[in-house]
Amino acid sequence: QMQLMVFGGGLVPPVGSLRLSCAASGITFRVYQKAWYLQAPGRARELVAVITSGCNTNYADSVQGRFTVSGDNANDTVYLQMNSLKPEDTAVYYCSFRRAIAYLKYQNFWGQGTQVTVSS
Repeated sequence: QMQLMVFGGGLVPPVGSLRLSCAASGITFRVYQKAWYLQAPGRARELVAVITSGCNTNYADSVQGRFTVSGDNANDTVYLQMNSLKPEDTAVYYCSFRRAIAYLKYQNFWGQGTQVTVSS
């Protein structure tokens, strides 16, 4: 059965670093686009970073140059390396796996979310 397990959240001071991990089981890892989202209190979930099944990456402007998304096919794990963290990065972070099953129709799986707090 499908399962996404997220690790790596926590409390970090400004300019610090964290690495989030999202380990998948029960799916064919390589066929999915993987993404990281954040959700701050009172706000909608926002896209942070994407890595496609072809290993192309895209980032939100707010994290460009600071965050790096990567995948490890051997371990069925996607990572989000978060450097130069800012207080405004504070949010719950979610990993998402998506694949197209029809035109403009997608199958989505979500991890449980992990809290990242950037504070002195």
